[in-house]
Amino acid sequence: MRTKLVAGNWKMHGSLTANETLLSALKAGLAAGVGCESAVCVPFPFLTQVQALLQGSPIGWGAQDVSEHAKGAYTGEVSASMLREFGCGYVLVGHSERRAMHGEDSRLVARKMRAAQAASLVPILCVGETLAQREGGVTEDVVTEQIGAVIEELGVGSLACAVIAYEPVWAIGTGKTASPEQAQTVHATIRGFVAGRDQALAEQLRIVYGGSVKAGNAAELFAMPDIDGGLVGGASLDANEFLGICAAAGQ
Repeated sequence: MRTKLVAGNWKMHGSLTANETLLSALKAGLAAGVGCESAVCVPFPFLTQVQALLQGSPIGWGAQDVSEHAKGAYTGEVSASMLREFGCGYVLVGHSERRAMHGEDSRLVARKMRAAQAASLVPILCVGETLAQREGGVTEDVVTEQIGAVIEELGVGSLACAVIAYEPVWAIGTGKTASPEQAQTVHATIRGFVAGRDQALAEQLRIVYGGSVKAGNAAELFAMPDIDGGLVGGASLDANEFLGICAAAGQ
């Protein structure tokens, strides 16, 4: 049985004071456990603070991006081994904002995933379509190309130590959410695509949903058979919302 994962993506938010308040509330709320795994993916400057505050708690932590390079003359880049020194367990790769704003293509995302796994980080591989692509009827083509690039570069076995996050781009930060049925259809497509290469791996693969997940819609989303938790954006900055989502995942 797949244990659900709820991972918060703080994006470019946070401050030392706000982070301490938020994480203290999350630790208190999750101290007794809720039957799911939880983590927060935070901006690089806060990794020291987050490591100190979450060490020994049931909450994992990670970063929002990683370099494809192990080291060298790459000003502004952060390597996977550096992230491990701050206790990171997870790292986002291929988030739609990175793909759109920084021109990251699926091949680069695959190389970043390779770098993350070489340092024993669990990559959360983000895939998803824009509104134009959905309306054009190519959602399946888009997500299978994004996953297929990883499989071609790293082999299907690389997904055994990864999480896939389906994030419809049109539902990120817009307040719109794919219906549970719409999300389930794409999750089932992803699992079926992987199953075509390794059935056993596909059955164990965690595929989380990342499109405006909130406490109010989490239970309905997580009740779908192929939705294994959430990659949470804005709601991860609100302790009550995030705890509510975790509670829904643990039901």
